[in-house]
This record gives sequence, structure tokens and C-alpha cells, in this order.
Amino acid sequence: MTITQQNPFSVRLAETAADLQAAQRLRYSVFVEELGGGGALVDHQERLEKDRFDPFFDHLLLTDHRQDAVVGVYRVMRRDQAEAAGQFYSADEYDLSVLLASDRSLLELGRSCLHPDYRGGMAMYHLWHGLAQYIAKHEIEVLFGVASFHGTDIAQLAEPLSLLHHRHLAPEDLRVRAQAAAFQNMDVVPEGELDTRAAMLAVPALIKAYLRLGGFVGEGAYIDHSFNTTDVCLILDTARMNERQARLYQGPIG
Repeated sequence: MTITQQNPFSVRLAETAADLQAAQRLRYSVFVEELGGGGALVDHQERLEKDRFDPFFDHLLLTDHRQDAVVGVYRVMRRDQAEAAGQFYSADEYDLSVLLASDRSLLELGRSCLHPDYRGGMAMYHLWHGLAQYIAKHEIEVLFGVASFHGTDIAQLAEPLSLLHHRHLAPEDLRVRAQAAAFQNMDVVPEGELDTRAAMLAVPALIKAYLRLGGFVGEGAYIDHSFNTTDVCLILDTARMNERQARLYQGPIG
């Protein structure tokens, strides 16, 4: 199923085992080879990054038809899919009770990545545009998912984590909390002592994209040693989105 087509790119849902493997192969290149991650189901022989949740997600594939290659992926899970899986993926890292107790339409986002050759250009906008069409089709109200800082040394991440805590903490009706087993307080540096420019420069591009749309972060970070990351939970309420920025992602491209 093709969601958007803007030559030379298209965004579509994975439909076959080969489609899913193309997504997992790109994820392996980025999350395992580039960032040093791992996981119980990672297939190093076939170079596939996968987990038990993959069969329950929908997988958005960004294809560059000049190369006939999948160059970007996003996996998304609605509430009904999470019920079939037994939980949302993020529930292992964050207490999602405040979201689950609501009657709002939820969508979990994860495993977003681009091939290195396509970063910093229009590719991510095409992927986001496809995501926006998916959100509209399924009448999604709240998006959420974990996003990562590379590494687990909190001293190195103190300023950007503190900036997120002081300036972008979710309101109580959206404020998920990192699970106690790996909870990392993000209020490390007092707000008055932050070098806000340096701190924001250290925030990964994907997280900044959510913030520009009006997104928030949950309380506390989660230290994921298996993936060599420090994770934050991003939450985006479509009713609170920054309208000017939202038009960039939802409107026509090109």
C-alpha cells in the first residue's frame, strides 16, 4: 500500500516478508553497525535488527526509486495492535498508565532511521509526510515513543537532558514516567546554569523535530545498556501541535 508518491521517493507500508527484511536490514546498519546496539533477536549473519514486536507493528518504508532501495523506515503501532502484542513496546521502559487510562486514540512510533546518505536533506520530510497521512487515516490523537541519545554516560548528557526536563516536560495528563529499574533523573543541571545553545545542539535531530511540532518528554530517562543508549519518551498531542510547523509535514512536498 503506497501512502505518498513524490518522485523519486515513495512511502508505503511493508506488505511482504521481503519488505520487512528490508526495514530490518536498514535498522541493522544504523542501530547495530553504526550505533553499537544489540538485542536478543538480532540476526548478525543475515544483518537484520529485529525483535518480538515487529509482527505487530506497521512498517513505513521510504524508497528512493533511483536506487530501488529502502532508505528510511518508521514502525508504528496503534492501540489495537498493542493489545494483540500484549503491550506497547515502550511499556518496557516507561509507565504508560496515564495514556492507557485515557480514551484517546494512541499511536506508538519507533525504530525511525535514515540511510546516512539521506540525512540532512528532504528524505525525513517525505517520511514524516507519509506518517502524517497514516495519522489522518487512523484519526490518531496522541503519538508517543522512545527516542535515543547515543551512549549511557549521564555526565556527557547532563545538559541536553536537563534542558528537556526544564523546558519540555509533558503536562500531567501526558506525563509518562521511566520505569524505576533504569530510571535516570533528567533534572541534573539547574535551569539557571544551563548553556541552552550548547544543550540544544546536543539534542538529536529527531527529538528536536518533535519539539518543533510542540512535543513533550516524559519524566526521567531510561538507560538502555543493550542498545548503548539513553532513551527519552516523546509525546505529541495532535490537538496541541504547532500549526505552522505541522503544515510543513502535512502539506504538499516539492
